[in-house]
Amino acid sequence: MEEKRALEKKLNRVAWVLSIIVFALVVSMRRFKVDAGIDFSFLPAVYSTLNFITFLLLLAGFYFIRVRKDMAVHRKLMVSALVSSVLFLLGYVVYHMTTPETLFCQEGSIRYVYFFLLITHIVLAAVILPFILFTFIRAYTGQYARHKKMARWVYPLWLYVAATGPILYLMLLPCWGE
Repeated sequence: MEEKRALEKKLNRVAWVLSIIVFALVVSMRRFKVDAGIDFSFLPAVYSTLNFITFLLLLAGFYFIRVRKDMAVHRKLMVSALVSSVLFLLGYVVYHMTTPETLFCQEGSIRYVYFFLLITHIVLAAVILPFILFTFIRAYTGQYARHKKMARWVYPLWLYVAATGPILYLMLLPCWGE
């Protein structure tokens, strides 16, 4: 058990460093634009699809652990969700560092819905990353009781972030090119 805790401690430090780097990158991408000479306007469709795939993988992972009690399939699905999220993040950062922002163009009460979803999505996405990694680390180190305890609250937040990303993309679609 002491060995697992020592490995967890090391991996937690890596998770914190990665989370800080990602947070700094996401904050800085709004301030610094890079002229890559490539049109990345296709990326929102790609990274939104990846976010939706993450959402589906999370649902399937939940099903396979809670209903089917199949830890092996659950593990594969959750690793896939993590990989899908990393690919999403790469596409998201590249797009936002190379392309001007698209502003929401709709009028009326839909604006309140959009901005509520946007704000909650951004705040939770910023906060949840290290906890996703910590939850993963607990499973990776075989500390399943601690993993399960943390996953009970991390999972629904990650699921919300993965679902609201594609919804926000669809809401923003009419605004591209305006």
